Amino acid sequence: MLRWMLFRALDRFERTWSYDAGYLRQVAAVSPGSFVRFSLLAGMVPRAAPAEALAAATLAATLAEDCGPCVQIAADQARAAGVPPSALRAILAGDRAAMPPDAALAYAFACATLARDLEAADALRDQVRQRWGERGLVALGLAITAARLYPTLKYALGHAAACRRIAVGEGEPLVVVPR
Repeated sequence: MLRWMLFRALDRFERTWSYDAGYLRQVAAVSPGSFVRFSLLAGMVPRAAPAEALAAATLAATLAEDCGPCVQIAADQARAAGVPPSALRAILAGDRAAMPPDAALAYAFACATLARDLEAADALRDQVRQRWGERGLVALGLAITAARLYPTLKYALGHAAACRRIAVGEGEPLVVVPR
C-alpha cells in the first residue's frame, strides 16, 4: 500500500514538473521508509528569506552538482514561487551584477559556503543575518544543503543526465555548466 501511494505521488510530481523521477522510484521500490524520510528533506527549508534569495542559494548549490534536469526543476520551482525570469537568468549565468540584491547576496553566500571560503562566508553570513535574521540564515543553509541531495543521489544511483539547455520563461534556453 505504501509503495502504491508513493508511486502515485511520484506520478503527480513528474506530471507537474515534467521531470523524470526514475531515481526516486528506485529508492521508493527498494526502501519505501527511506524514501519517505528522504522526501521530508524537500520540505525542510523554511520560507524565512525572499523567494529570490532562496532560489539563488538553491540554484548555486544545484549547479555545484548538476547542469541538467535538477537545475531545470529548481528553476521551474523558483519560477512557480514567483521569481521573475530575468532574476533566474542572472542567477543561472552567475551574473551577480544583474541579480536583484537579495539574490546576489544569497548567491554570493552560497558560492562562498560551497567553496569553503571561510573569510568570505563569514562576512556574507553577517550580511545575511542583518537582512533576514537567524531564521533567514538557517533557511539559506538548508536550501544549500537540500539542493545538493537530489543530484548527488541521482548520480550515485546511475541516473545522471547530460548537461542541457535550461528553459526560463519565454526567452532562449540557457546553457549552464556545473560550478
